[in-house]
Amino acid sequence: MGLRDRFPTICSALGGEKFQQLAHVPPPSHTTPNPSSSTIFTYKFTSQAGTATVTDAAATPNRSATNLIFYGPPGTGKTYRTALEAVRLCLGDQVAVDFQGSEKREALMDEYRRLSSEGRIEFVTFHQSMSYEEFVEGLRPSTGDDPGEGPDEVEISSGFCLKTYDGVFKRVSERARLDQGGGNTSARLDRSARVFKVALGRRQIEDDRIRFGLDHGLIHVGWGGDIDWSDERFDDYNEIFSEWRAQKDPEATGHDGNIVITFSFRADMQVGDYIVVSDGRDRFQAFGRVTSEYFYDPDAAFHPHRRHVEWLWRDDNGTERDRFYPNSFRRHSVYKLDQSLVDWDALEAIVFGAERPRASQSARDHVLIIDEINRANISKVFGELITLLEPDKRLGMQNEIRLLLPYSKKPFGIPANLHIIGTMNTADRSIALLDTALRRRFTFRELMPDSMVLSKNVGGIDLQKLLTSINDRIEYLFDRDHQIGHAYFTNCTTRDDVEEVMRHKVIPLLAEYFYEDWSKVAAVLGDTGQGPGRFLEARRLAAPAGIEEDNFAGEKLRWRVKDQFTFSEFEA
Repeated sequence: MGLRDRFPTICSALGGEKFQQLAHVPPPSHTTPNPSSSTIFTYKFTSQAGTATVTDAAATPNRSATNLIFYGPPGTGKTYRTALEAVRLCLGDQVAVDFQGSEKREALMDEYRRLSSEGRIEFVTFHQSMSYEEFVEGLRPSTGDDPGEGPDEVEISSGFCLKTYDGVFKRVSERARLDQGGGNTSARLDRSARVFKVALGRRQIEDDRIRFGLDHGLIHVGWGGDIDWSDERFDDYNEIFSEWRAQKDPEATGHDGNIVITFSFRADMQVGDYIVVSDGRDRFQAFGRVTSEYFYDPDAAFHPHRRHVEWLWRDDNGTERDRFYPNSFRRHSVYKLDQSLVDWDALEAIVFGAERPRASQSARDHVLIIDEINRANISKVFGELITLLEPDKRLGMQNEIRLLLPYSKKPFGIPANLHIIGTMNTADRSIALLDTALRRRFTFRELMPDSMVLSKNVGGIDLQKLLTSINDRIEYLFDRDHQIGHAYFTNCTTRDDVEEVMRHKVIPLLAEYFYEDWSKVAAVLGDTGQGPGRFLEARRLAAPAGIEEDNFAGEKLRWRVKDQFTFSEFEA
């Protein structure tokens, strides 16, 4: 419409009587400042059924979080059920119906991978050395190669410092909390973008220059002399360094502001980065987004090095810096803030005010899958966050709780649209041995072997009878938690396939269960040691010379897995 950069005209039209008459809407309310590029007009509509107030987008979602653990012996389909449940939680029951059944497994996994690529499903495997620092947040050493705060960041310093690092649980929690349903995210700040502090002039001395930048959507610096740095080669710090020494100061060092600030403003700053306009060391008066590349204005009355900016928030009276950033601003005209110290929630509250986006009903569901959840020390991994797992203590719920994290010192809560699914192999640990706090906060769903999903005739072998017989004997000799899952045999289509599974998976697993007591392995397989065995064969060991055989209780047998199996007991 040819209204680029004419925000006063646009705002006047949207709030005017003519628009209200043509659109049949009542006078709107609006955010401040007005006019600006970020002004939001809100209209209340009337439906045929009567007056209906537009639902607040920040209303608390009416949802209940799922904490679920699938448990059972190995090979009972926990992985498949986990994928199906994750897709169901993300897309709903009606969609999940289309992915049920073994013939739909490939389509299910395709959808699972798609949701994972979108960040809505996260997968992690617990292990014995898993820690709170890996799962939630911890400290990691950072060398001088990492971008830091201040003008010396372009140089590599010796030594290292410790920086806060987010673990998988904190990352997926924040992703779920900030989700906007894949729709309009203009009311959200991009938390992956960098934030630069910029000083447009000296406070109370060059106020006219500061106002010029704020009024005209510009940031400008005077460092860098009268050299036009627009050429593409000045993307490189060394080129700026060499050019300044060649034209202006042969003795200049890498700490010269004309070099360091020029590099930050010209090359390091990118379109899409955020700008904070400082008002002294402890206040700032504007926040915006860089919208153009660097350009040189030879006709400028001052500060010819410039960039266009879209101001998202402006207050000539300013506000306190420590509302979103703990460190005092440095005196350098341009430098990059330490992104790990930026409190994005507080910054959004400043920028958007009453229109600050919160978890909405359009926020999509996210799922964290924890495989082998019983292998880690739960108290050590979850720490104080174990309390936050309860559905009623999630963000936005009746008993919402936020805790201060020990490393970042920032409040943290678990959103209601984050579901947690765990898997637990009962052959490793019984439910009774799990952390009591975890048992109270999760629903447990048992998955046991189901021989009915197997064929009654695969190469002349009745797989249903084979699996049932083996598991009955295991439960008699050991317990029900150490049975053999049906998934071991689901892909068997020939007799050779069955023999391969028995030889390389089932028999070694049985030997592990019974601690190499091969007499019990033989009993499970139906080999008694009397006569030719079906899977194992035994040979009696004679006592060595000079050893009285009566000194030993019972005969000694050497067990061996046969080269060819006989499935006579399980013939179809």
